[in-house]
Amino acid sequence: MNSSYSVRFASHPSDFKSYDTERLRELFLIGDLFIKDKIQNIYSLYDRLIVGGAMPTTKPLLLETFTELKSTYYLERRELGIINAGPAGTITVDGVSYTLKSKEALYIGKGIKEVTFHPSTEGQALYYFNSAPAHMTYPHRKVTLEEAETVELGSFETSNHRTIRKLLINSVLSTCQLQMGLTELKPGSVWNTLPPHTHTRRMEAYFYFNIPDNQMVCHFMGQPDETRHLWVKNNQAIISPPWSIHSGAGTSNYAFVWGMAGENLDYSDMDAVTPTDLK
Repeated sequence: MNSSYSVRFASHPSDFKSYDTERLRELFLIGDLFIKDKIQNIYSLYDRLIVGGAMPTTKPLLLETFTELKSTYYLERRELGIINAGPAGTITVDGVSYTLKSKEALYIGKGIKEVTFHPSTEGQALYYFNSAPAHMTYPHRKVTLEEAETVELGSFETSNHRTIRKLLINSVLSTCQLQMGLTELKPGSVWNTLPPHTHTRRMEAYFYFNIPDNQMVCHFMGQPDETRHLWVKNNQAIISPPWSIHSGAGTSNYAFVWGMAGENLDYSDMDAVTPTDLK
């Protein structure tokens, strides 16, 4: 097989408060998302979201089911969202080819039997994906940056001027529960998702990329009254529980993909936290 998987169990917020740095990184940081000629699957028991990365280098990679899914094929009971974190590359969906430019997205509905990631002719292919359980089939669709719902938030004065591109959300296309998008920080800005928030109706995953060499992002998580932090490198991801804030600050500007799964598709469903109330 060209795929591997691991399982991340859910944690109670009271237990979370006792974790040291090593335990936090073990449970919530995904450090080895991309391995040459492999597909990585991290199966989180928060809303059963899969966080994955495909890095075809010398050959195409077929998305294969694995033991924990108990399915005859990967998308038998699941939907899939892919955002291209590398140069232009091609994905075939039951024999139909889709070419994604950098940062473009592809939604694939339940019931598709074969998804194949192909190497890029323009550099090292990096396909980031999320997958969530699905109750019905929606049509698959490519979404370009021009087709995304795009908003600008923040300001240079507060170091959080950013562009948010809502790629795979219900204002753009229909999904069962999966939502994904892309946020890019402007030069001179480093803070994402400020002010922070929680949403117990859904969990979230953050994939940090386009972090310059020798730079890092400090990701903040935990309940608002007792937060923790994790230092994140380029092309690493964080699993964020529904009871946790999710925010970060980098030593440079950068980009990140946010993906969500849960019962509510309303993007604006957030329980905001005033920064001065954080501890």
